[in-house]
Amino acid sequence: MAGAVLAVGAIGCAAVLATGLAAVGGACVQSQRAAGAADAAALAAADAASGSNTGIPCERAQQLAAAAGATLAACAVEGLIATVTVSVPFGMLVAVASARAGPAPSVDG
Repeated sequence: MAGAVLAVGAIGCAAVLATGLAAVGGACVQSQRAAGAADAAALAAADAASGSNTGIPCERAQQLAAAAGATLAACAVEGLIATVTVSVPFGMLVAVASARAGPAPSVDG
C-alpha cells in the first residue's frame, strides 16, 4: 500500500513538472516569435523610410507585424531609423519585443 501511494505521488510530481516545463517552453516560443515579428516590422519601416520600399513606414511595420501574428504596439521613425514594439498573446499573458533598424552608424577614423 505504501508503495502505491509513493508511486502515485511520484507520477503526480512528474505531471506537474511536465506541465510547468511545457508552459515555459511555450512562453519561450512566443517570445522568439515576438522578437522575429519586431525585427521584420522594424526592417520594413526602415526600408520604407529610406525609400527602398513604397509605403508609409509605420503602416508597413503594421502589415509585417500582422503577417507574423503580432500586434504593432508602437512605431517611431527618426530620419532613417525605425523603432518598433510588437506584442504577441500567450494565453492570459502577452509577449512584448522591440527592435530598431536603420543604416549602420558611420565610423570616423
